[in-house]
Amino acid sequence: MPSGGILHPHKPEFERFLHASVGEDRVGDAVTVFSALARLDLEPWEEAPALAALENEAAGSRLEMLLSQFRDVPALKQDYRLVARELIRLPERRERCATISGTVAKGPAMSSGVIWMVLAILFLAMQMVFAGAPGSGQ
Repeated sequence: MPSGGILHPHKPEFERFLHASVGEDRVGDAVTVFSALARLDLEPWEEAPALAALENEAAGSRLEMLLSQFRDVPALKQDYRLVARELIRLPERRERCATISGTVAKGPAMSSGVIWMVLAILFLAMQMVFAGAPGSGQ
């Protein structure tokens, strides 16, 4: 049976962090943490769990260093420390990361099992409906 991670291979607890804005670039487009990390030639889905594994102070320092190297958002030249500190404070960061090995890991497998069960019941119900239809067997 295929795992639940085929369609969504990345952990959802990092989406809020990765989609948070770091400012606007020179043409006025919003730049997210995801795009900033990608423009720095980093893999955002690898960097997010690495940051989450660090203590707040270390994660803040690492993110500050990364944002200080990012030149596509002019406002970050002065505000990279403030932006990094605000991003590290995202409320779900610590609580959601702490549950990775617990509840979150069990959720997709359990929900995919329920989906398969419902599909099997629907299939059997359709078999029973069509098996009793007139002209279905001679």
